Amino acid sequence: MRHQKAGRTFNRDTNARKALFIGLAKNLIEKEQIKTTLPKAKDLRSVVEKLVTRAKVDTVANRRLTAAELGNGSDKTVKKLFTVLGPRYAKRPGGYTRVLKAGFRYGDAAPMAIIEFIDRDVNAKKPAVKPEVAAADAAEAKATETTAKKADKAPKAEKPAAKKTAAKEPAAKKATGATKTVAVKRRATGK
Repeated sequence: MRHQKAGRTFNRDTNARKALFIGLAKNLIEKEQIKTTLPKAKDLRSVVEKLVTRAKVDTVANRRLTAAELGNGSDKTVKKLFTVLGPRYAKRPGGYTRVLKAGFRYGDAAPMAIIEFIDRDVNAKKPAVKPEVAAADAAEAKATETTAKKADKAPKAEKPAAKKTAAKEPAAKKATGATKTVAVKRRATGK
C-alpha cells in the first residue's frame, strides 16, 4: 500500500530525484524557459516557485539558503535569482511560472511541455557572445579584408600567375580553418 507517499518518483531514488530538480531549476532560472516532459514540468513548478518566493527578500541568509539548496556552481543562478527575478515578482503573490503542453516526443511518445516564467525576458534564452570571441572574429574578418585589398592592388603583369595559383587557393582556405559544416539530421530515438 502507498499510504502517505505523495508525489511522483520518476523511477529514481531520493538523491537522484533531488539532483534532477536542482538541474532543471538552474536551467529554468538561467534561461527562463525550458522544454521537458509534462510530469517533470508540473513538479518543477513547486521547486522554482519556492526559490523565487525566497528571492523576494534579499538577505544574506536567504542567499546562503538558496545557494545551499542549489549546490555547487550556482553563484550565477543565485545572483540572477536575487537581482533579476526577485525584484521582478516582488508584488506578485505567487504563480511565477506557467506550463504549456508541447505535443509528444518522437522517440517514446512522452508528453512534452514548456515551462517558463510569467513576463519572462525573451533574450535570456539566447547564449551571450563572449567579448573575446567577438574581438577574435572581428580581427579575423579585418585580416581577410586586408589580404583581399592587397590582392586587388597587385600589378596587372602578375594576373596570369594568379590564375595558376587559383587551383591552390582551396588548400589555403583549409589551412586558415574555414571549413564547411554539414548538418546531419538524425531520428530522435533517445539513443
